[in-house]
Amino acid sequence: MSTLVLGSKNLIKPTTNGLRQILLGRCYPCKIPNASQIYVKKLEFDEWIKMYFSYFYAFYCHDPKKMCKTGDFVLIEQLSEPMTRDITHKVLQVIYPCGDITDPITGKKCVGTEYREEMEWKDQLWGKNPKAFNYDKAPPRGWQEGRKDWSHKPAFRRWHEFPDKDQTEADRN
Repeated sequence: MSTLVLGSKNLIKPTTNGLRQILLGRCYPCKIPNASQIYVKKLEFDEWIKMYFSYFYAFYCHDPKKMCKTGDFVLIEQLSEPMTRDITHKVLQVIYPCGDITDPITGKKCVGTEYREEMEWKDQLWGKNPKAFNYDKAPPRGWQEGRKDWSHKPAFRRWHEFPDKDQTEADRN
């Protein structure tokens, strides 16, 4: 049996009923306390057209440490027993934080389609533009949280979204 190893952690461990379910998804705003809303893209095969179509499934994941922020790609794991009717998974770790783009194969930081190392090498050859953005001196993500950055707060809910959830809207604030 092969296992998925990311970094130094063995992420898939056999259980009594088989392998545990681990999914990769993107974090979206959520109003439920100690939880994050993760959208997972799955491909489903249509027998009639003989094509795969992508569908997005929303999972509410237990995240008491608030590890993930809006836009992060995270690994989630299915809980053995659901905590509530909504919260059925938990956040394992943040794979790619939003903002700094990392090439998954080489592990190097990117800007668009170029590696940052190549940009520095070109700057050494041709001279650096004094108005160019310096990625090394940039503050970490979230340093303006509560001042100019409101990505940690829940976003606007559409008028037609009336999900049947455990907590009422008043309890979530």
